[in-house]
Amino acid sequence: MELTRIRLTLAYDGTEYNGWQLQHEQPTVQGTLEKAISRICSCQVRVHGAGRTDAGTHALGQVAHFDPPDDKISLPWNKALNSLLPSSIRVIDLQTVSRDFHSRFSALSKTYNYTYWTEKLFVYPQRRRYVHKTGPLDIKAMTEAAASLVGRHDFRAFMNTGSSVNTCTRTVHKVSFSAGLYPQETVLRISADGFLKQMVRNIAGTLEVIGRNKYPVHYLDQLMKGKDRTTGPATAPAKGLCLESICYPD
Repeated sequence: MELTRIRLTLAYDGTEYNGWQLQHEQPTVQGTLEKAISRICSCQVRVHGAGRTDAGTHALGQVAHFDPPDDKISLPWNKALNSLLPSSIRVIDLQTVSRDFHSRFSALSKTYNYTYWTEKLFVYPQRRRYVHKTGPLDIKAMTEAAASLVGRHDFRAFMNTGSSVNTCTRTVHKVSFSAGLYPQETVLRISADGFLKQMVRNIAGTLEVIGRNKYPVHYLDQLMKGKDRTTGPATAPAKGLCLESICYPD
């Protein structure tokens, strides 16, 4: 099988970008990447991403692909791209693949993480770009509440408006909490076969109010069964969210 498509795994700091998706006169990750690739190819090249991260959202394992001209396939793409891209976007892996591969449609599952800063003060100011400061949280209550997310459910209660989808049903494979980079951080991690618009941020916001003991543990399950986003709490800020990894068939 001919390998004529290039698959990229990307890490980026989304602070200065208006999300992944190309937008007119707005800095985006896709736009910045396409500009660098098109410069190397001396022609316009479209890049396709596995997911559209929000403005201010980060990635450790975003996957994208593009089809270079035939005479450019064997270039040292990793080195070339990292020399042109800003330091906020890095190519961390690159493979040549067949045109059967599609970064979005070939994906089996995605994993996002959301980081809470659980003390009242920042002792590491540089982390402001990557965490959501909440103060102390009841992680035990949040863990108990999050258990109801696992399985195949209608998640429209956690989908913001502005998205056109055929179904709001998704399968969440796993939800967990773990320690973060610093002792003051707690990381929520969710793996699923797909996500609705701002679904993880809305789940993170719901778990936060449960962790603050403003609502009982069964509140999340109640919201999910009610299927009404307008009855839920505020969407958690984008800066705490990171697209961690994407799983594909072997």
